[in-house]
Amino acid sequence: MANTKNTSKTSISRVKLLRKESLTTDSYMEGIFDGDTTILGKAITLIESANPKHVEMARIIIDRCLSKKGNSIRIGITGVPGVGKSTFIEAFGKLLTSLGKKVAVLAVDPTSTFSKGSILGDKTRMQELAKDSNAYIRPSPAGQSLGGVGRKTRETIILCEAAGYDIILIETVGVGQSETLVHSMVDFFLLLKLAGAGDELQGIKRGIMEMADALVINKADEANVKQSQLAQKEFERALHLYPSKKSGWVPKVLLSSAINKEGIQEIWEMIEEYINLSQQNGYFKEKRHLQNKNWFIQTIDEHLKNEFYQNKEVKKSIKKMLQKIQLNKISPFNAAEELLETFKKRT
Repeated sequence: MANTKNTSKTSISRVKLLRKESLTTDSYMEGIFDGDTTILGKAITLIESANPKHVEMARIIIDRCLSKKGNSIRIGITGVPGVGKSTFIEAFGKLLTSLGKKVAVLAVDPTSTFSKGSILGDKTRMQELAKDSNAYIRPSPAGQSLGGVGRKTRETIILCEAAGYDIILIETVGVGQSETLVHSMVDFFLLLKLAGAGDELQGIKRGIMEMADALVINKADEANVKQSQLAQKEFERALHLYPSKKSGWVPKVLLSSAINKEGIQEIWEMIEEYINLSQQNGYFKEKRHLQNKNWFIQTIDEHLKNEFYQNKEVKKSIKKMLQKIQLNKISPFNAAEELLETFKKRT
């Protein structure tokens, strides 16, 4: 683990450099490998940028970060708003840092579909963890991503691992959209639940329960303990109806009170048990290969989509087609087919 005093001095000198001139790729790499959170933050901002110069530099940085392999564990955490994700993550993160782990939290904030603005207030909600020198919290807007996962979350994971973080926690919005994206980039998928609220009320689909490696009934405190214990039994029965997991793991249902720091240790021990099992039977490595495959395919999808919508001729044609659709001169389906055919011919 890097010396905190030396790292902070180095960070101050690099901040001065940042104010004077742009960082080179080597400067970024040096800062990331040293665990400099200021440089790490700048690098993440760089990979989130759509500027062509930034995109090229980001590619080099990501490739070089991939060469620095670590033994990180990627954990996805989801649940509906109000389930206590931020409180849980703070309690969980503090436990991990007390065990000598370096923890990165990639907390995705909801983006308004009207104003396009995000609150980005996770550091406010996790004040104690934000002060921890062994923790790094990176809030980022969800944008239009399904499941509330930021567009560059995968690349951010790579950067955080290269910076020496042992545990990467990815918090999703949990608004009932497809959580497949976060599931495809983590080693362990944790679903937070509340007692006394059915799936219809929580907005959680059955598919998410099937993906979960564990369910945690949060806010199991005070007068809610008995109700939480009943919910635990119900969820355990429900999980037995789902097909067996390829990992050989049987999903568990645990109770926690994040605000009282209860049940947090047991959750970490359960995750360790899962990691040990999946590493021994080879599933851990197999899933990492699958993560890279998904990353590859989704990156192609993203680039094709960007190339299409950024094309000048396409932009003009979209406006014309929308006018025709409004005047009922062409159907939306035929308009899309015509536009795509035109694009194919020009490329």
